[in-house]
Amino acid sequence: MVAHAAAPTEVALPRGRSRQPAKQPSQRALRAGELVRHALAEILARGDVHDPVIATHLITVPQVHMSPDLRLATVYLMPLGGHDEKDVLAAFERNKRYLRGAIAQRVNLKFAPDIRFRIDERFEAAAEIERLLRSAQVKRDLGGDPGGTE
Repeated sequence: MVAHAAAPTEVALPRGRSRQPAKQPSQRALRAGELVRHALAEILARGDVHDPVIATHLITVPQVHMSPDLRLATVYLMPLGGHDEKDVLAAFERNKRYLRGAIAQRVNLKFAPDIRFRIDERFEAAAEIERLLRSAQVKRDLGGDPGGTE
């Protein structure tokens, strides 16, 4: 009787999963995101959007994420001081069609990207980290508080 060696089996991954970790955005997506961000900042600076909420708020556009196929732009917004975030977000949603067309005129892409608006929460996260680092417990652990008990 002859025994055959079993072939190594491959592990099947669920559909939609790859063996590689999540990729960083490509240079092309980063460059397109910056172009969209600059175009949107220009539109806002010139006052081209005739909406009372947008006109009465100073709005920062710190980042735009583009999908790999450049058909979706996620625009992160932050009103100055973080006030009236929901009202500002609603105003941008109301003017989405106009903004998409104005961006398409300024940015030379094959397709005008669909736009999603989100509030940028990185500033809040950075403030929370700063607060934690300045806490008495961290100072004690780092040896900055000589009166602390160890």
